Amino acid sequence: MWEEIRLKVLHSGSKLNLLIGINVAVFLVLGLLGILETLSTTHNVLNQTLYNYLAVPSYLPTLLTRFWTPLTYMFMHAGIWHIVMNMIWFYWMGQIFEEYLGGKKLLNVYFLGGLVGAVFFIVAYNVFPLFAAERNGATAVGASASIMAVIVGTATLLPNYTIFLFIFGEVRLKWLAIVFVIFDLFGLVGSNAGGAFAHLGGAFLGFIYIRQLQKGNDIGAWFGKLFKPKSKLKVVYKNSKNTNTKPQQDEIDRILDKISNSGLDSLSKQERDTLSKASDDDKS
Repeated sequence: MWEEIRLKVLHSGSKLNLLIGINVAVFLVLGLLGILETLSTTHNVLNQTLYNYLAVPSYLPTLLTRFWTPLTYMFMHAGIWHIVMNMIWFYWMGQIFEEYLGGKKLLNVYFLGGLVGAVFFIVAYNVFPLFAAERNGATAVGASASIMAVIVGTATLLPNYTIFLFIFGEVRLKWLAIVFVIFDLFGLVGSNAGGAFAHLGGAFLGFIYIRQLQKGNDIGAWFGKLFKPKSKLKVVYKNSKNTNTKPQQDEIDRILDKISNSGLDSLSKQERDTLSKASDDDKS
């Protein structure tokens, strides 16, 4: 079983599987540490300390000393139902996103959505008087902002794409995204206001990312380059035949515009093949 999981997460080539695997691994490690500590010492000081140093704080002086937390918080979860629901939605929507735009762009949207979500949370707690009493001790955890970026990004790319939801039946992605955003808007003054602000930050990033991508601008390209190893080898060759079969960016942008305007069903077989080829190149 573990070998199958390892292959699925690390060697399948799917960035979605990798991200889900990291989230689950972090949850299991921290959760089991907490259980062992509580059983053996009747307290959970170590677990709480780890939580405090991985969750993103709203208090700016604390944030300055824990500058890594806007990245680490997006792999933390507050409970089993928190991670279960997040990973289910991420799996459903991430598959669609990765199929059409590839794994590299999925990574871009996940991380950028989480970062923008953290910014929305921090700014809200330092600007609005409603949160003044909680500002010094408030923290945020969860992949929800990143997943909202994926959900809204996918809905922006494929607004008329239909999925089947239990009880509700067939639902178009644009309506699903709108419902999620409305729920978070009403949650801005609720018990999870910080989470709602983070979700809306992720949603904002997802929408902007796809809109810019449809204009030919990948605003996450710089982020991907941070993790791209530099090769020390350079291969130069000449060939009288043009063997570069990678689809041109202008053609990909045109197809994405067509999907946005007319839906997925409007694509010809050749256009579907072109998009699939671009996705395969992106995963390599």
